[in-house]
Amino acid sequence: MIITDTHTHLYSEQFDEDRVEVIERALAAGVTRFFIPAIDSTYTEAMYALEASYPNNMYLMTGVHPTHVNANYLEELNHVKDQLSSRKFVAIGEIGIDLYWDKSTLKLQQEMFRTQIQLAKQYGLPIVIHCRDAFDEVFEILEEEQGADLFGIFHCFTGSLEQAKKAISYNMKLGVGGVVTFKNGKIDQFLNQISLQHIVLETDAPYLSPVPFRGKRNESSYILNVLEKLSDIYAISIKELALITTENSKSIFKK
Repeated sequence: MIITDTHTHLYSEQFDEDRVEVIERALAAGVTRFFIPAIDSTYTEAMYALEASYPNNMYLMTGVHPTHVNANYLEELNHVKDQLSSRKFVAIGEIGIDLYWDKSTLKLQQEMFRTQIQLAKQYGLPIVIHCRDAFDEVFEILEEEQGADLFGIFHCFTGSLEQAKKAISYNMKLGVGGVVTFKNGKIDQFLNQISLQHIVLETDAPYLSPVPFRGKRNESSYILNVLEKLSDIYAISIKELALITTENSKSIFKK
């Protein structure tokens, strides 16, 4: 059984003490495909080191996270462009709009989101979207940019059934992780109305641990708890779910 974690920050400082053990636990659980989203240039070397240690398991993205869009945004954007011109990546991500932490940078975030979408189109890559308290703003830009060359994953989807259908209409898969196990997560109430062909698995480790680990550091092996919950929701086996969601990830990342 091959399990794919489409979104895990294994280079995070939170894993500095036991990164190898965390990865080995995931591998032992059947998680053999790890897709690694970028945050900003300060993490690039750590991401490369992760890839060098596990070249058959780690797949890197490049991009600027919306909460890291600030006064040096042009410098960060140039870093992404330099990366893209020097080597291959599987996606541009995570990119998007986050109005939870700081609304004052909205215009900059919108500009960076548009520009990075256009870079993804230029390189024929998917995008991985971060959206927090910003569905309307994200959808507005997706509406402008929609087309056959726009596709990817709506990471950590936490919206309504209507918003899920809208995201899918823009060629986005829904990234489902620990939130689906939360009592107040809500998406578990309608996911069975969404075809499994639109779903990929993720952890967002070290964040958003599933029950029963909620509130603790998340890790990729905990994706099994997400699989168990989805197995209940869709009434199919964990093995079949792992197969379908891994195939979905391959259709997006071409890996």
